[in-house]
Amino acid sequence: MNPLNSVKGAIATGVVIAVVIALLIHEWPAQPGIQLSMLSLARWLHILSGVMWIGLLYYFNVVQIPGLAVAAADSGGPGSAGISKYIAPRALLWFRWAALATWLTGAWYLGPNFVNAFTLGLLLPQPSTYFMVIGIGAWLGTIMLFNVWVLIWPNQKKILGITPATDAEKATARNTAKYASRINFIFSIPMLMCMGGAMHGLPF
Repeated sequence: MNPLNSVKGAIATGVVIAVVIALLIHEWPAQPGIQLSMLSLARWLHILSGVMWIGLLYYFNVVQIPGLAVAAADSGGPGSAGISKYIAPRALLWFRWAALATWLTGAWYLGPNFVNAFTLGLLLPQPSTYFMVIGIGAWLGTIMLFNVWVLIWPNQKKILGITPATDAEKATARNTAKYASRINFIFSIPMLMCMGGAMHGLPF
């Protein structure tokens, strides 16, 4: 079976290649300091699922929502039925589970430092810039996860007809889902700054 012919095949192939590269580097005699660990695995999976989540968040906000607005305003165009029926449900499936996977792998990565991060390091004897920065990022990510599962997905089910709803309920659902998604889009910018900045320094 050609792995290029399916999404699952492509993902599996990418994971296999990544694992082979990691094992080869681990065995390379010139790199004795590189260690494979559960922490490294957690970080990799956190980044991988985060790219999927935030990538789809950006797709929704930069491409799909504006595109659907243009389609709705184009009286002679093909409309938005194809996106709503075929694209949006699939995108939302990956979106919501990638969001959960990102949060869970992030919690795994923090491990025993989970409480220190979510308390911004304020309970420690000495202030910690790392826990302050990573903690702010973790809180932003947690709010975003809440928005995905509590505001965006339930309202999208009404919009897409998965859950029965009146026209008035669908109109309300559109606004709720749109603004929750837009808030996540905004929050993702400082969240990514904090996640990267905790290890590599803030950009200013």
